[in-house]
Amino acid sequence: MPVKVLKNEGSELRLRLIGEDHTTLQLFRSRLNAMDKVEYANYFTGHPDLDEPELFIRVKKGAKADKIIKDLCSEIRKEFAGLSN
Repeated sequence: MPVKVLKNEGSELRLRLIGEDHTTLQLFRSRLNAMDKVEYANYFTGHPDLDEPELFIRVKKGAKADKIIKDLCSEIRKEFAGLSN
């Protein structure tokens, strides 16, 4: 999944997730909002034919949004690594 960083300002992170849909975005949103250090996480799809979806994260004071998303990606990757054909 190609990712473009649109904003990375410590406590706020906005990413464009190219080629993804509600399934992936909802996974990230629900996991992020369940974390104590995350103040707010949501995604925006924009126009279905013209825009790529964006994920927005705002974390509480003292936390770093980019570290939280990297750790979450590692966690999700480990979970899916156990799947087999």
